[in-house]
Amino acid sequence: MKKIPFVSKKSVEEIVKTYPTPFHIYDEKGIRENAKALKEAFSWNKGYKEYFAVKATPNPFLIKILKEYGCGCDCSSYSELMLSEAIGVVGEDIMFSSNDTPREDFEYAAKLGATINLDDFTHIAFLEEVLGKLPETLSIRFNPGGVFKISNGIMDNPGDAKYGFTKEQMFEGYKILKEKGVKRLGMHAFLASNTVTNDYYPTLARQLFEVVVEIKETLGISIDFINLSGGIGVAYRPDQEPNDIRVIGAKVKDVYDEILVPAGLSEVAIFTELGRFMMAPYGMLVTKAIHEKHTHKEYIGVDACAVNLMRPAMYGAYHHITVLGKEDAEANCKYDVTGSLCENNDKFAIDRMLPKIEKGDYLAIHDTGAHGFAMGYNYNGKLKSAELLLKEDGSVQMIRRAETPQDYFATFDCFPEYDSITRKQ
Repeated sequence: MKKIPFVSKKSVEEIVKTYPTPFHIYDEKGIRENAKALKEAFSWNKGYKEYFAVKATPNPFLIKILKEYGCGCDCSSYSELMLSEAIGVVGEDIMFSSNDTPREDFEYAAKLGATINLDDFTHIAFLEEVLGKLPETLSIRFNPGGVFKISNGIMDNPGDAKYGFTKEQMFEGYKILKEKGVKRLGMHAFLASNTVTNDYYPTLARQLFEVVVEIKETLGISIDFINLSGGIGVAYRPDQEPNDIRVIGAKVKDVYDEILVPAGLSEVAIFTELGRFMMAPYGMLVTKAIHEKHTHKEYIGVDACAVNLMRPAMYGAYHHITVLGKEDAEANCKYDVTGSLCENNDKFAIDRMLPKIEKGDYLAIHDTGAHGFAMGYNYNGKLKSAELLLKEDGSVQMIRRAETPQDYFATFDCFPEYDSITRKQ
């Protein structure tokens, strides 16, 4: 599948007159169409709700778009709870899924009325101590251990993950929660990341549904909601077939009807916590080629770096690159595309075949709408870029300004020479 950027060389040349590169830009039309498709795919379940994984793209402008389609927020920290509250996402519209959780985070989540998803058996007693009594609604995160497989092989290794209850702990946990007056119970599981197959959710659903039936039969406890969490990925490579959310939703329904309905559990709500699937394809990092280097390899240096997109440096992750204006040119040059950090892994591509790149060319790095800007940092004193929104009418809105040196030095306001540093801007 050919990856087509949602901006052109001509449109970028107009944008940079106001907002210099590098910048992340998001496609409002694509975000809206995807959110609508997800909602339709699970419309068969009357309790269905998507809790957008705030960690993926913590920008209130973008989350408010998803809010229009009934999406809540999946939060995992105090600051993410603050962001959600600020845009009016509170109460049961928040799923709080954290680990190694400070008491103040639990206090704030409870104050907002969020649904707390417990990550560890000991957190039952800890939460009760923090709040005085347990909330009426609680969820438990399940980790079955071992490896997670589907028909085409091993997807991930939950046994090595730090998250969740064992099956035995979960059964005991539900008994304790019920005894302590918790009225509404949920189950959550995240067993594989960035899967590009329509079979992941249905396979996960089958495993969870069977455990939910076992809980009812052995403990007499009915689970009210099942959170399939995230894990539905995106096709980062052009040769990958993207997930079809409507097919996924229909397959989950088939498993639901096969397992839960005959067990008298036809009212169980299905939740999701998608981040990457919701945003990644609808964001791009636009950067400018500013240097070329000819040594043992051919290098193109751009004005972005791993501060703007860490995934290639951190994971060796593939992100497709389009040289704007040269979409149809032959990819007959092999380059390492690099940033300027004092780290050799600061590369957006290694040995990538691309059209001939000249200084001044604009490069669009695809699929950065999730875990792109969000993972940024300030190593080497580099500053994070602006975030822009390409609106449905074709206009461009800044939804986060670029950092300035004053932002970088702001936490040194206790340093005697602070004023002299910031005045040099």
